[in-house]
Amino acid sequence: RPQLLKARVSADRGTKLLTWLAEVTVNKPNGELKVHSDPAAKLPAVGDRQPAEGSRQRLQELGPEGFAKALREQTAVAVTDTTFRDAHQSLLATRVRTRDLVAAGPAVTALLPELLSVEAWGGATYDVALRFLGEDPWDRLAALRKALPNVCLQMLLRGRNTVGYTPYPEEVTEAFVNEAAATGIDIFRIFDALNDVNQMAPAIRAVRATGTAVAEVALCYTGDMLNPDEKLYTLDYYLELAQRIVDAGAHILAIKDMAGLLRPAAAAKLVAALRERFDLPVHLHTHDTAGGQLATLLAAVDAGVDAVDVASASLAGTTSQPSASALVAALAHTPRDTGLDLDAVSSLEPYWEAVRRVYAPFESGLPGPTGRVYKHEIPGGQLSNLRQQAMALGLGERFEAIEDMYTAADRILGRLVKVTPSSKVVGDLALHLVGLNADPADFNENPQNYDIPDSVIGFLSGELGDPPGGWPEPFRTKALQGRSIKVRDVDLSPEDSAALKGDSKTRQHTLNRLLFDGPTKDYLKSVETYGNISVLDTRDYLYGLQRGAEHEIQLEKGVRLIASLEAVSEPDEKGMRTVMCTLNGQSRPVVVRDRSVVSNVKAAEKADPAQPGHVAAPFAGAVTVTVKAGDTVNAGDTVATIEAMKMEASITTPVGGKVSRLAISAVEQVQGGDLLLV
Repeated sequence: RPQLLKARVSADRGTKLLTWLAEVTVNKPNGELKVHSDPAAKLPAVGDRQPAEGSRQRLQELGPEGFAKALREQTAVAVTDTTFRDAHQSLLATRVRTRDLVAAGPAVTALLPELLSVEAWGGATYDVALRFLGEDPWDRLAALRKALPNVCLQMLLRGRNTVGYTPYPEEVTEAFVNEAAATGIDIFRIFDALNDVNQMAPAIRAVRATGTAVAEVALCYTGDMLNPDEKLYTLDYYLELAQRIVDAGAHILAIKDMAGLLRPAAAAKLVAALRERFDLPVHLHTHDTAGGQLATLLAAVDAGVDAVDVASASLAGTTSQPSASALVAALAHTPRDTGLDLDAVSSLEPYWEAVRRVYAPFESGLPGPTGRVYKHEIPGGQLSNLRQQAMALGLGERFEAIEDMYTAADRILGRLVKVTPSSKVVGDLALHLVGLNADPADFNENPQNYDIPDSVIGFLSGELGDPPGGWPEPFRTKALQGRSIKVRDVDLSPEDSAALKGDSKTRQHTLNRLLFDGPTKDYLKSVETYGNISVLDTRDYLYGLQRGAEHEIQLEKGVRLIASLEAVSEPDEKGMRTVMCTLNGQSRPVVVRDRSVVSNVKAAEKADPAQPGHVAAPFAGAVTVTVKAGDTVNAGDTVATIEAMKMEASITTPVGGKVSRLAISAVEQVQGGDLLLV
C-alpha cells in the first residue's frame, strides 16, 4: 500500500517544517507580520503564451564571440536586469528567497524577452543561501534556469575567489565554472577585488573553455577619475587595466562601479576611451547610492556604451541600481531606444514592491540617497549587509561612526579598490575598531598593540594579491610582526579532486563544502532538523503561524499540508513553551525554547579595563577559548577566537603570565566587554 508510505513521509516532512514554524512563532526574530496579502497576486497575468526567443537563443546561435560582436554592433542600448541578485543584495541584505525570485520568472520570460540578461546568481547569494536561508544555491540556479528559458542568466564571479572570500586552487575555479555553466549560467561577470588580472585569468580561461558561455570581465571603478588630485585611479590606470583584460581573453568589457562613484563626465570620458581603443562591447554597472546615477547612465549612453544594468523601480535606487523604468522612458523614441516596452517593465513593479514589504526587517536602513558615499565609498552591495553585521555586534546605533571608521580603515590599508572580498577586509576592520572604541590614528601608528581581524591579517600577508597603490608601510610590517599567519591549503586532497570529477550532485556538494565549509554544515543541519524550508511561504518562513489563519504548505506537486496555530503555552522553568498546532486537522504539540525568557543563569562577568590581566571579548559573537587554567602564555599569544556575522578574529593577551581562571566555557556566545579569562 504505497499511498500509506507516502503519507508517512509527508507527515515526517510536515513535522520538521512545523518545528521551524513553531520556533519562529514563539521567538519572532523578524517581528510581527505586517503584510497579509500574497505578493504573487500582484504578478501580471501572462497565461500560457509561448515565450518569444530571446538573448539565450541568440547566444546559442551565434556563440560567445558572435554574441559579443552583435552586441557591439547594435544601436539599441542593451539592458541587464539586476532585480534577481544585486538589487536585493544591496537593499535587503541578500535575503530574498528562491521561491520569490522564481515566481517572477514567467512574467519576465513573457514580457521582457528583449533583455540582454537577468543577473540572478553569484555574489553574496551563494553564501547567504547556505548560511541564512536553508537553501542550496545550486537548486536556486536550476530553478531560475527553468523559470527563465529565453533570457541569458548572468552571475557575478570573484575571479579565483569564485563566490568566496579567498583564492582557491585553479581546479576549484574550473570545476565551479563548468558546473555553473552546465546548470544554467550564460554570462559570467568576472572581477578581482584588487583589479589583478592574474587573479581573474583562471576564471576567464575556464569560461572560454566551456565554448558556450560569455566571459564579461570587469574593471572595478573607484576614486574620482577627473579630480586633478587623483594620482592613483586615473584614466591611464583604467586603460592599462582594460588592455590587460582584453589580452586575457574577455568577450565583453565591464565597468563595475560598486559604490556609485562614477560621475557623468567621468563615465562619458571612460566609456569613449574604452570603445575607441578596443573593439569589445562595454557594459556599465553602477549603484545609485547618492541618487545621481541615471545621469551617469545617460552620459555613458551618449558616449556609446553598449549595455547597462538597471533594476525594477520597486527595488531600485539608493544602494541598488537605477530604475529600469526611468532608463527605458528616458531613451524611448531616441536612436538608442532599449527596445523594452515601458508598460511591460513597469507591470512587474507591484510584485517586487509587495515582496519588498515582506522582507522589511532586512532593509538597508537608508531611506533615501546619501552623499556620504563619496566620502566612505562603501559598495552598495555591502552597505545593507554591513548594517546587519553592526546590529548583530551590538553596534547598530553607531552606524555613522562605522561609516567614518570605514573611511579611516581604507586610508590605513592604502586606498583599496573596495569590492568583495577587499571591501570585507575594510568593513571588518572598521567594525572591529568601532567595537574597541579605538583611535584610528593610534591603530595606524601602533597596530602591533591590537587584535586584528583574520581577514585583515590575510590581506596584509598577500592572500588577495597586491593592492594597486602598493603596501602601506610601515603599518603592514608592524601589523604582521609576531602574528601567526594561517597558511591556507593550496592543494586539493585526492578525494576532493576525485569528487570534483564526479556526478553533478557530488560536484555541487563538494564545491559547497570547499567554498563555505561552515555554512554548508549549517545548511545540512538545517535540512536534518527542519527539512526543506524553501517550500514555506515567505510570510510563514519569516513570521511564523498566525492565530485564526490556515497556512498552506505545498511540499511538491499534488502534496500539500494545512497547518494552523491553536495556542501557545506559558514558558516553564526552563523557558520552554508548547505550541499547539494542527497539521491536516490533526493536533500536533511542538515544544520550543523561548529565547526571551531569562533563565537562572548568572549574568556574564564584565572585564575591568583597569586590570591588564583581564582578557575581554572585543564585540558580540561566538568565542572559542584556546587555553585552559594553568597554562602559561606570553604577551601577544592568541588565547581565544571570536566569530560573528562572517567576521573572524583572534583574541590575544596583552600581558604574559599564567591563566588563573576561565570566565566562560570553552565555546560560548558573549557580548562585547564580557570577561573571557584572567
